Amino acid sequence: MELAYPQDTIDKIASHIEEIISLLGEDPSREGLVKTPQRAAKALYYATQGYRVTESETVGDALFTAPSSGMVIVKDIEFYSFCEHHILPFFGKISIGYMPHGKIIGLSKVARLVNLYARRLQTQERFTQQVCDAVGRAVDSDSVIAVCNGQHMCMKMRGVEKQDSSTTTVATFGNMTPSQRMEFFEALKVG
Repeated sequence: MELAYPQDTIDKIASHIEEIISLLGEDPSREGLVKTPQRAAKALYYATQGYRVTESETVGDALFTAPSSGMVIVKDIEFYSFCEHHILPFFGKISIGYMPHGKIIGLSKVARLVNLYARRLQTQERFTQQVCDAVGRAVDSDSVIAVCNGQHMCMKMRGVEKQDSSTTTVATFGNMTPSQRMEFFEALKVG
């Protein structure tokens, strides 16, 4: 099922993409490119849907009372984003851990919060912190940590062209203790 797109917005984006194709030296009326501006506009609109959703809409009512006091860790959530400096993709995995204080969040909502912030023009550093902060606000925890490992196409296909490079960022929200940090990183090694 195709998503509903605001046609006026898609048409405006497509007209700019058509111009870019032409400026790059290609003929936008060539058979293989005739529909590309509309397809690319829809793809970009979809890939940046994080601008059109809020944290509260994303979490909804998926908060639950729980007696658990042990750390909750959601590992290896894949994400896809765009580098705000070059508008080239970066992608990878992020893991989030938090100490519940009587409240837990539905696990799929953690992944949806990742998508909310990944589907914007981003830096990996900001993305990692935004996801960490969002989980902390959602569960009202003062102990949240996130670690993100990403691969950046701006490093691989332009500029320095380093194919095996990756970037790791770590963010915390609240007062994550050293022992909680150690517990989180030890749990990431398991499995």
